[in-house]
Amino acid sequence: MITIYQHPQCSTCKKTRAWFDEEGIAYELKDIREERPDRESIRQAIASGNLTLRRMFNTSGNLYKEMQLKDKLDSMDLEEALDLLESDGMLIRRPFVTDGTQITVGHDEEKLSTTWK
Repeated sequence: MITIYQHPQCSTCKKTRAWFDEEGIAYELKDIREERPDRESIRQAIASGNLTLRRMFNTSGNLYKEMQLKDKLDSMDLEEALDLLESDGMLIRRPFVTDGTQITVGHDEEKLSTTWK
């Protein structure tokens, strides 16, 4: 089963949900504020080479800005960054879509088509 970790009011998440609906692909929704992707899923997304560590962060989010992570990320090791991402779902770029094997992050219709069709 495909799981979409999302914020209900996020316009990017809404676009991704609409894409899945239009394609007739079943999914389960999880509110990223309450249920976050597990550490290994985040690590897998980074290890796949599709995303840099910085791209895993919701850089436009208020929490990212409040914590001044733009200036701190380069000096963090992977485990420190994973600790942060695991601590608060609002730090994670969304939507985070996974079936336990494949992962896409953000809304990119080409990647959605390639990965989920």
